[in-house]
Amino acid sequence: MKTFFGIKKCQTQTFDKDGKRLFITKLAAEPLTAVQVKTEEKDGYRAVQMAFGKKKRVTKPISGHLKKAKLKTSRWFREIKLLKDDKVKIGDKITADQIFKVGDKVQVTGKTKGRGFAGVIKRWGFKGGPRTHGQSDRERAPGSIGQTTDPGRVWPGKKMPGHMGNKTKTVKGGKVVKIEKDELWISGAVPGSKGGLVKISKIK
Repeated sequence: MKTFFGIKKCQTQTFDKDGKRLFITKLAAEPLTAVQVKTEEKDGYRAVQMAFGKKKRVTKPISGHLKKAKLKTSRWFREIKLLKDDKVKIGDKITADQIFKVGDKVQVTGKTKGRGFAGVIKRWGFKGGPRTHGQSDRERAPGSIGQTTDPGRVWPGKKMPGHMGNKTKTVKGGKVVKIEKDELWISGAVPGSKGGLVKISKIK
């Protein structure tokens, strides 16, 4: 297995053994519990469904689904692809130190912070229009968005105001700095806000 799931805690700094300052992100990495095993014969692919996190109440179908793994509650369910040599049974617990070791290169996938409806200056970094020559109301406007007779329309993909953020992003180039009990330290920034779910994948 090369994938693990965690919760973003905070961003801070630490120092390596040479005294170099490192910018890191702390992730809560609670053990994942296997609640369902997918097989090629039955499902067409090999994977394991993991449950983690806590929730005050769960529905009766979810409660029955968790019963086989001897769990009472779970907030998240996520699948992890199994390699040929991986053997996982329902009820098995997977910890971060079983998958990662200090120095491993990883990529982290999460949902970015939602910024709501944003204009072109905030969303795309546009310069804006001039204040002079009667343009007092056009300082943050995008300007012309189309052409004349040909093609006489707005091109698809035109940078315009709209919903900003709240998209799935992957950040590559991070390294595992430290693995503590139920906590994982990753170098660099991680997408999303505090308490957000992130996917950590080991890369070569």
